[in-house]
Amino acid sequence: MPAGQPHAHEAGGGGGGAANHSNHHPAAHSPPPPALPAEVVPAYPPPESEDDETWVWTQIKAEARRDADAEPALASFLYATVLSHPSLPRSLSFHLANKLCSSTLLSTLLYDLFLATLAAHPSLRAAVVADLLAARSRDPACVGFSHCLLNYKGFLAIQAHRVAHVLWAQQRRPLALALQSRVADVFAVDIHPAAVVGKGILLDHATGVVIGETAVVGDNVSILHHVTLGGTGKAVGDRHPKIGDGVLIGAGATILGNVKIGSGAKIGAGSVVLIDVPARSTAVGNPARLIGGKKSEGEKDEDMPGESMDHTSFIRQWSDYTI
Repeated sequence: MPAGQPHAHEAGGGGGGAANHSNHHPAAHSPPPPALPAEVVPAYPPPESEDDETWVWTQIKAEARRDADAEPALASFLYATVLSHPSLPRSLSFHLANKLCSSTLLSTLLYDLFLATLAAHPSLRAAVVADLLAARSRDPACVGFSHCLLNYKGFLAIQAHRVAHVLWAQQRRPLALALQSRVADVFAVDIHPAAVVGKGILLDHATGVVIGETAVVGDNVSILHHVTLGGTGKAVGDRHPKIGDGVLIGAGATILGNVKIGSGAKIGAGSVVLIDVPARSTAVGNPARLIGGKKSEGEKDEDMPGESMDHTSFIRQWSDYTI
């Protein structure tokens, strides 16, 4: 969720480009934001070293150089968004700023905001890397890390949300809500800044995803397009779903109310879920019903549907339908 711009190149977007940032660091203008409570920033530790981030960034640059050579029409764009930047945080910040800016919300302001937040919270940078790895490993249409960084609106929406979540916790709520609005306008993804989202998240296609204020999404969760994690009416307080680690939520699924979806559960496409779903279970239908039983305790984490992206194996348990 970062990026700087050492040369006067602009990557499309209104409100003035976030160019000429090679010597520009937000710390020069203001002190870093105060430390946040553990529940605000994801609780997992940053990597033991920067090897994962460095390796992914090296791959992104190599892919960008290859694509710039192969497609001259993209050379300026790839230079401005990737190749001119010294780090993944600066590249991401620059790209997000240009995507989300408007005539009155300037890209330079957003660039400084994204970069300062990422610099202050190493766990957010680790989450960026985890999300890139998730998209590359789970989506067969993802042809490279640079493809995800530059073109996957679900990935970009999640990174912008992480920054909005920090702003919300810092009581900078008008700015957090403004950022939420811009993400909804640009990416068609609406995540309330107060929602808690883990790492290793894949929003596949992402269009129409809605995540409410008190929702919690665990680690290594995969969510397809037009999924709603919503409330049930005008009730206030804790009123949105809690999604465990490794959950897979199919396209068009709706989960309403303060219900718990257990780790490793699977929600079928188009389902409407109004009750808790146990861990390692499958819920399908409208209203959703449980299909089959829990998996055995001995099964390994790699079988988690949020990572395997297995949408259909449950069919064998209740139908002779074959694919």
